[in-house]
Amino acid sequence: MEIFEAIRGRRSIRKFEDKDIPMQDLKKILEAGVWAPSGSNIQPWEFILVKNKGTIEKIKLISPGLFGNPSALIILCINHERAKRGGKLGVKTALMDISMAAQNMMLTAYALGIGSCPVVSFNKLALKELLDVPDHVEPVLIISVGYPKFMPKPPKRRPLKEVVHIEKFGEHFNR
Repeated sequence: MEIFEAIRGRRSIRKFEDKDIPMQDLKKILEAGVWAPSGSNIQPWEFILVKNKGTIEKIKLISPGLFGNPSALIILCINHERAKRGGKLGVKTALMDISMAAQNMMLTAYALGIGSCPVVSFNKLALKELLDVPDHVEPVLIISVGYPKFMPKPPKRRPLKEVVHIEKFGEHFNR
């Protein structure tokens, strides 16, 4: 799949088929996260893969933004011990690193025919307790994954001439 095709085609999927994802595909998705850019190569991420249906149901109880019946969840966390290596900007940079890892994962999932949805509305403290996450590790994003029941149509996007400025703000892209 061409990268631009994946970027334009990926959608947030909230309704999934009742079908397990093979471990080799989950491994590819997780590997894509590891290969994301990372400020000063600190790699402040920790990923928790959850496949157990009972655990997923418990996580859904503390995650109002988590819908459907995903085959698996990937919990993306910041390891603050590693993030400290980035100095004052360590936590901000770590959040950007996690975001890029998430995008890599979701694009890889899409290329494999697997749907995904990023979720930020969840109770961090309850999730940490449920998954035995240590104090220095902070869950910041959940990605639900599964085979999509259907693909939503793409939403409208703002045109380049509205969002791109050439050389200085206000000089719009008119090409």
